[in-house]
Amino acid sequence: MTRPTLRELSSLPVEPVRLADSALVLIDCQNTYTHGVMELEGVQAALDETAALLDRARTAGIPVIHIQHDDGPGSLYDIRADIGAIADQVAPRGDEPVIVKQFPNSFVQTDLDERLKALGASNLVLAGFMTHMCVNSTARGAFSLGYAPTVVAAATATRTLAGPDGQPVPAAALQAASLAGLADLVAVVAPNAAAIPD
Repeated sequence: MTRPTLRELSSLPVEPVRLADSALVLIDCQNTYTHGVMELEGVQAALDETAALLDRARTAGIPVIHIQHDDGPGSLYDIRADIGAIADQVAPRGDEPVIVKQFPNSFVQTDLDERLKALGASNLVLAGFMTHMCVNSTARGAFSLGYAPTVVAAATATRTLAGPDGQPVPAAALQAASLAGLADLVAVVAPNAAAIPD
């Protein structure tokens, strides 16, 4: 048996807002997550879902902001190298801004908040990687700043990690727990892009 969410108990919306009334924020859709030590479970399907969502956003003419993590030269997130580049299928076009960050929360020591306020964007649709880390931190940061975030579950992914007892926590379990935690209060969690109305 499940318990009511804090969103429900607080009478906050539980359905996604229209895409046309939102800004799309793509978080760390970088090549480092597509292969090697940081490869995420289901990452290609998540990128395909993100690409479809991005296409809809561009067609709708809503703001699109790309977030890119940088840990410096030679790191797994080196934006000067292919490993840190944004994946081709969701690469920025035209004047779509790219905000470089150094912390899991995309609002920390960046101008993301200022850019969104300048756009008048209060509803945010979030997609990207990793679900338990930067997507989670950014959604919580957005909520704390007064934004209304929606996370598209199928456009996110994570990886298997060790639990506190040293046993593996499968990526699917970590994904589900991360999204359930967000849905309890700080975000609407849409199962896929199709669940977000135009």
